[in-house]
Formats: sequence, C-alpha cells, structure tokens
Amino acid sequence: MRQFRIPSFLQDVFGEKQSLPSILAILLFGGLMTAAMYYRYPEFTDHLPVWRSVLALLLIFDVFAGCIANFTISTSNFYAARTTNRIVFIAIHVHIVLVALLLQTDIKYAIGIWAYTIIGAFIVNSLIGKRVQLFAAALLFSTGLGLMPMLPGITPYMLILGILFLMKVLFGFSVDHYGKLL
Repeated sequence: MRQFRIPSFLQDVFGEKQSLPSILAILLFGGLMTAAMYYRYPEFTDHLPVWRSVLALLLIFDVFAGCIANFTISTSNFYAARTTNRIVFIAIHVHIVLVALLLQTDIKYAIGIWAYTIIGAFIVNSLIGKRVQLFAAALLFSTGLGLMPMLPGITPYMLILGILFLMKVLFGFSVDHYGKLL
C-alpha cells in the first residue's frame, strides 16, 4: 500500500509515513465517535461557554483518534525509535483531567483514571523489548477496563472517554506492537 510522507509537525500523531486508508480511519473514528458521543449526550456541554465546549470536544477527538493512530505501524515505530519522545508523550497526556475540568464533572474519577493510566503506561513502557510487555499491558488494561464501570455515579460519557483514554495511552501507545516492523 502506498505510504505518504507525513509533515514533521504531524509526525507525533501519524509517524513518518502513513497510508491514506490509515489516515482516513484515524480521522473518521475520532470524528464519528466524538460526534456520536455529543449526539447521545448533548447535555455535557449545555451549561458551558462555547470555548470550553469546543476545547473539550477537541480533546475528546484527540483521545478517540489516538486510539487508532497508536496501533499503526508508522506511529508505533516512530516512538519506538525515540525513547525521550515516548516518555514525554506519556507524561503530557492529561486530556481526561482537562476534559473533566472543562465539563465540570467527574473530576476525582478523571484524576484516578489518569493516574492509573499513566502509572500503568510507564510500567508497560519500561518493559519494551521484553516478552512480558504485551501480557503486562493486557493485564493492566483489562483491570482498568473492568473497574471503571464500577465507579459509582460516573457519567456515561466520562466512562467512554476513560476507557478509550486507557486504550490509547496504556495499551495502544506504551506497547511496542511491531518491534520495528516496516
């Protein structure tokens, strides 16, 4: 499949080369999931100024699109070759906390999900090159996935965001899925 050279300012998202179908899948998944969540739960922005709603929706889109992007060969290999970028990427992922603050909802849950995800991501990242990495990632991901719906009173849209945030950062990003496969 034909690979397109990605401009340097977008390589943190798509890697160095990406196929058009992959780019479209990433953008469509992110856009359609964000639109579907907003359509199903429009009340999450009812009480907010427009700027906060737009910023929250952009951050939500980033989480959703990243769930797919982080499983592409190009993105995985881009970060496999850049250890410092990988650590910075994990550390700056505060999206779920920012969304909770912008929407003024589930802030304590968002902080808990964020902390679990980031700690788990650093553990999984430390296992790159070891056979146990994928198993550890699956264990931590499954544990988070199983516990999140048990949080009393969590709003459905924050639950969806939490699950996909966990998928994006802990399982999608922190695992070297392809081992430099080109």
